Amino acid sequence: MKYTKEKRLDIGRRIYDGELTRYEAAKEYEISEQTARNYMRLYRDVNHLPPRKGAQHICGLAKTRSVPAPTGLEELQSMTKEELIDALVMAKITEARLKKGYLVEGVGAHKKFIPIGRKSTK
Repeated sequence: MKYTKEKRLDIGRRIYDGELTRYEAAKEYEISEQTARNYMRLYRDVNHLPPRKGAQHICGLAKTRSVPAPTGLEELQSMTKEELIDALVMAKITEARLKKGYLVEGVGAHKKFIPIGRKSTK
């Protein structure tokens, strides 16, 4: 190890506080950018600080992901054990059908198998 723990924490503090970037720290202290990032994480973890808000990316998948709202939570909580098991079985069946590439509409003799996507069902 090139630096003591106190020095690593000081480097991490400077990066966390925004005094310098991890690239500047890497150049100044002759360490890799990844090591500088690890020092900042060490400082953050030791002092129980939240992750710092970095630069917002304009493009990419980062903005498309969102946490889905728990829909029907009250409905699930009011169901009996047997109803929950039936709902789980139906969800598993639907999942298996989707993996095979089709949906089912209707019940009994009036079922319709609807293919998903452009794959041929023949």
